[in-house]
Amino acid sequence: MPADSPRLAGESEAHAQVLAESEANLPPILVHRATMRVIDGMHRLRAASLRGEDRIAVRFFDGPAEQVFVLAVETNIRHGLPLSRSDRDHAAARILVEHPGWSDRAIAKAAGLSAKAVAAIRRRIDDGTMQPARRLGRDGRVRPVSGAEGRRSASVFIAANPDASLRTIARDAGISLGTARDVRERMRLGLDPVPERQRRRTVVPEPRRERPRGAAQARLRELLEQLTRDPALRFNESGRALLRWCLARVQETETRDQLIAQAPTHSWYTLIEFAQCYAEGLTDAAERMRTRLDEAG
Repeated sequence: MPADSPRLAGESEAHAQVLAESEANLPPILVHRATMRVIDGMHRLRAASLRGEDRIAVRFFDGPAEQVFVLAVETNIRHGLPLSRSDRDHAAARILVEHPGWSDRAIAKAAGLSAKAVAAIRRRIDDGTMQPARRLGRDGRVRPVSGAEGRRSASVFIAANPDASLRTIARDAGISLGTARDVRERMRLGLDPVPERQRRRTVVPEPRRERPRGAAQARLRELLEQLTRDPALRFNESGRALLRWCLARVQETETRDQLIAQAPTHSWYTLIEFAQCYAEGLTDAAERMRTRLDEAG
């Protein structure tokens, strides 16, 4: 069966022709065993046909049918002919509809987008079902969308199970051990389990407009100037090292596009994955800082 492809324009005959004319052995295609539908490898399948071959190597996927499209997107962003931005946006929108409980970061990883881009797509297509109280993260754990909601859930669980261990509380409420410990301590002191800072947060964020091209670079410069004025960073070696690192990141973004434009086309596949991994690492660092702020109350 043909693939349920994330490519809006379908397969590229020119790309299949290039594969057919090469002398390299084609890697196995990926097929869903239960339906015999191709998940990844339609260009290779077409190339084999153009070569006059009647057999092709196959790897089988034995998972459920609802995972097939997600797997097709994930494999197509890792290698071969890259998915266009429009392809990835549409794929993310479909995954959101089919898996509204997935976190923005989990969908971003599957579709090759940023979590910010997925959040914007979620707001655009949301019909009232896209904001569940909990979401499945890319690590397979279910967490509350709101830190306050997780603390409230933990307080209810603690009230009903006062002797429960911190690990049990954290697992039930979908929060960290540190947050569970803080909630229990606040309850012991008769305080609201949700710190005031979190109670002041807007529950439903206002939709953010996409910033014009170049706005992110200008904002980076502003943030760097703000950090540079901080005495706690300027007057110690570790702080100055951090400022130098931030400056290097700003400078590299100013030359990035020019350098990439000069790179040979065949290297773009690897550069795309490199950029995605680099962005994912920075996003992880930002999430760890947010978590530490939440746990600090």
